[in-house]
Amino acid sequence: MTLPTLGLVGLGKIARDQHIPAIAATGLFDLAAVVSPDGAVYEGVPTFRSQTEMLDTLPDLDAVAICTPPAVRHGLTAEALRAGLHVLIEKPPAATVSELQHLTEKAATVRRTLFTAWHSQFNPAVEETRRRLAEGGAIRSVAITWKEDVRRWHPGQDWIFAAGGFGVFDPGINALSILTRILPGPVFVRGAELLVPANRDTPIAAMLEMQAGYAVTHGSAAGVPMTADFDFRQEGEQTWAIAIVMADGTRLDLTRGGTRLAIDGVPTAEEPDTEYQRIYRHFHRLIADGACDVDARPLHLVADACLVGRWRTTDAFDW
Repeated sequence: MTLPTLGLVGLGKIARDQHIPAIAATGLFDLAAVVSPDGAVYEGVPTFRSQTEMLDTLPDLDAVAICTPPAVRHGLTAEALRAGLHVLIEKPPAATVSELQHLTEKAATVRRTLFTAWHSQFNPAVEETRRRLAEGGAIRSVAITWKEDVRRWHPGQDWIFAAGGFGVFDPGINALSILTRILPGPVFVRGAELLVPANRDTPIAAMLEMQAGYAVTHGSAAGVPMTADFDFRQEGEQTWAIAIVMADGTRLDLTRGGTRLAIDGVPTAEEPDTEYQRIYRHFHRLIADGACDVDARPLHLVADACLVGRWRTTDAFDW
């Protein structure tokens, strides 16, 4: 059986650490080319300086995975869809909500698969949490703590602190993608405080106040308090956790970026990090089914936080 051919657009840290190993491990796509504007290469695979050059040279390519900074994803995705390719977009899928809406409409028009790959949603512990919450029981509160060291995970990547780079929301949106996946209804941002370094454009820390905008199943009233504490200045141990307290006092702790679930301190679901393999399996199924999977909710929450938030200047940041 001939595998669908895939071009990888962007050859940075996430592409090398996650996408390339996942493509190899799943064996569902033939990595036919990579695009690296800065001239980096991946041994054994043809490298191009631009997506346009790749598409001109390989007109029979089936799909692309967009792994660039978010500010340029809209143009690249639109170009790929126009060329008749299926597209997987690394998170966040676009720099703005309207860009993602345009891409969704474009994919429907050209009848190609568009997949917004919120990788944290693909952990089994996340799905187990979603299943348990869907079974019922009122939620008392939700608290997200997502703190990491930007120097460790984005070394020297100035784009993340430039306009359109999302700042601390680049990792924080992973937590929001989990939140929108596990809860049985909508969430609204009621307030936020955004701390922006004096010499940068995007937040290095953010605190969000949210509420459920629905009656959680089995009698819970609307207005469940939810908070999120995002910080790019965490040194030492990194923290990616969501704590859910039920009305009966039961506590669900989703930790390690969504890979581990404990209920009242007892582990119930845990698996090594294989979320990107699941992403590529899902992408392959979507293409086979002629379907799209576009989830705009996490991007909406970030946009809403920026709209209602109080912006504060904090100490300058340098690498």
